[in-house]
Amino acid sequence: YISRVRSIEQQPIQDVFSKINNRINEVLENNPALKEDVSLQKKHIPYIGEVMLGHVRYGTFGKNSVESVHPFLRQNNWKHRNLILAGNFNMTNVKDLFNNLVELGQHPKEYTDTITIMEKIGHFLEEEVSSLYQQAKIKGFNKKDASPFIEENLDLQNVLSRSAKNWDGGYALAGLVGHGDAFVLREPNGIRPTFFYEDDEVVVVASERPVIQTVFNLKIDDVQELERGHALIIKKNGKTSIEKVLEPREKKSCSFERIYFSRGSDASIYE
Repeated sequence: YISRVRSIEQQPIQDVFSKINNRINEVLENNPALKEDVSLQKKHIPYIGEVMLGHVRYGTFGKNSVESVHPFLRQNNWKHRNLILAGNFNMTNVKDLFNNLVELGQHPKEYTDTITIMEKIGHFLEEEVSSLYQQAKIKGFNKKDASPFIEENLDLQNVLSRSAKNWDGGYALAGLVGHGDAFVLREPNGIRPTFFYEDDEVVVVASERPVIQTVFNLKIDDVQELERGHALIIKKNGKTSIEKVLEPREKKSCSFERIYFSRGSDASIYE
């Protein structure tokens, strides 16, 4: 239920889509009946689903190897304990955060900002899931029936609030939970840009406003900026909400970030 491809080729986007299309075509060639049945396609063809996370990032921490390329994946046999993470960030207190994980009893395999952040969220995700499982047992659910209960009641705002309380730096990060929930979190000073659009069919988030306008043929006012210190949370059932995770602080937008992630078709940049 999770498919991922990463690339460090000279033309990585082209390489990624080539690999995806080759896999899809290969499955379709061997199973012609899938071509007309979307529900079967979702079950049998990789990369087809409702929740997608793409990322382009040059190496800012660690080596320029494929292992350093986002999205990062924290795996588990239970769907709701899987975590996929990608983000535009640099944490200024990685050493403290790493040591904090060690104090929790963890043994992180890498000393990078992404691994440190992912393991922090993963730790509190596991705690939230365990708490909900105990509640399900009290209600009389067996292990199999407990999973839908956990997925429906998983409180990502609580997970993120507990995870991010000691983070320091500029960050805009997106995550997916294995059963289908998703979130985007922006730090309290608004250093990194984060824009989103929502209608009856889609919710889309990006670092650039114009790219959302272009793809969905929107006016500038249709695209909103995610508030500082808030998270956009998208549940598996399609329900969305914007939740305060950290208290917003003084706005310190990075001018480099704002321009770097934009282009002349962005009205505010053009002005």
